[in-house]
Amino acid sequence: MTDDVGSALPFEVSVSQNVLDKISVRLALSEIGYAPDTADAWHYGTSAAYLAEFLEYWRESYDWRATERELNRFPQFKARVEDIDVHFYHVRGSGPEGRVILLTHGWPGSVMEFLGVIERLAHPERFGGEACEGFDLVIPSLPGYGFSSRPRAPIGPRRTAQLWRRLMIDVLGYSRFYAQGGDWGAAITHWLGSDHPDVTVAIHLNLLLGTPPDDSPEMCEWRERLNEVRALESGYAHEQATRPQTIGLALHDSPLGFAAWVLEKFQRWGDTRGDIESRFSKDLLIGNIMIYLVNEAVISSLWMYTGADTEMPRYTSRVEVPVGVALFPGEFLPIPPRAAVERALNLQRWSPMPSGGHFAAMEEPALFADEVRSFFKAIAS
Repeated sequence: MTDDVGSALPFEVSVSQNVLDKISVRLALSEIGYAPDTADAWHYGTSAAYLAEFLEYWRESYDWRATERELNRFPQFKARVEDIDVHFYHVRGSGPEGRVILLTHGWPGSVMEFLGVIERLAHPERFGGEACEGFDLVIPSLPGYGFSSRPRAPIGPRRTAQLWRRLMIDVLGYSRFYAQGGDWGAAITHWLGSDHPDVTVAIHLNLLLGTPPDDSPEMCEWRERLNEVRALESGYAHEQATRPQTIGLALHDSPLGFAAWVLEKFQRWGDTRGDIESRFSKDLLIGNIMIYLVNEAVISSLWMYTGADTEMPRYTSRVEVPVGVALFPGEFLPIPPRAAVERALNLQRWSPMPSGGHFAAMEEPALFADEVRSFFKAIAS
C-alpha cells in the first residue's frame, strides 16, 4: 500500500441536527413560483404544482432519520485514496471469496440507487436463488458526491476510474473485479474496461456512451435521433460542463431550487410515463436530494461534467474485456445500432429489458439484479 492510499475505516451516516435545522429554515421560507397555463404541467420543465406538493410533504412529513437508518443497514467505510476521502459500501456476499462487483452511480443519483439491489446481488438465496451465485459488493460515492470528499478541482470519469482501481486493489485487496454502471457510472466503468483490463474482469452497462463514427444509414439515423434528444434534454449538461459554478452557487443555498433542478430529470429520464411517483416515492426522491444537501455536495457534483470535457477524446480504443449491456426501454438516450456497439466493445450480452429507465437499479431492482448477476455469473463460470 502506497503512502497516498489509506486503510478503510468504518463509517456511519449521522448528520448533526444543526445541519438539518438549517435546511428546515430554508424550506420554511421557500415559495413556489408561477407557471404557464398549459395542459402538461411538466412541458416546460418541473411542474410548479408538483413542486408545491413536494415541498409540503418535505416540510411536514419527511423524516431524514428514517433515511439514515436505511442508509446504515449495510456496512460503510471511508478510505483515503490519493486526495479523496472515498465513502463506500462494502458488503460480503454468500458466493466464492474474492468475487466482487463494483457498482457506480451517476448524477443526479447517489448510492441510494443501489440500496434495493444489495441483498439481491450479495445474497440471492434470500430471493429464491443459490447462495453460490452471490457476489461481494463495493458501492462508492463519486468524488464530490454524497459522503465522499470533493477534489480540489474538477476531475472526470477517466480519473475516477483510476481512483476506483486503487480503492479496489490497494485499499480492499481484491486482485480483480467486475464493474457495473449507468450515467457517469457507465463512463467510469467503460474506462475501467478500457484502461484497466489487467484488473477488470468484465463490465456491465445500462447506458451506452460513445461509438466509432461511420456513415452507415443506421448510424446516421441514430445520430439524428441523438441530436434531437440532446437539443431537448441537454441544456443542463451544457451549463454544468461550461459554467458549473454559476448554476452550482445558485442552487447551493436553495434546497427547493436544487429539488426543482433534479426532479425534472427523474420525471423525464425514468420509465415514469409522465407520473414521477409511479417509479419514485417522495421519500426516495427527498432522501437522494438530502444526500447532496447535508454534505454540501450540490456544487462539487457538477464538476464531473467539466472534468469529463477535459478528458476528450472520451474513448480512444476498443474495450476488449467482456461487456454486457442492459437496454431499459425508459432510457431517454436512444440506443446506438448494435453493430456500432460491437465495434467499440467486446459485446457478450445484449439484453432488452421489459421495463425501467435511466435509474435502472432504483426503478427495477429485481430485473436489474437478475440481469447483472446472470452476466457476471456466466463470465465467472
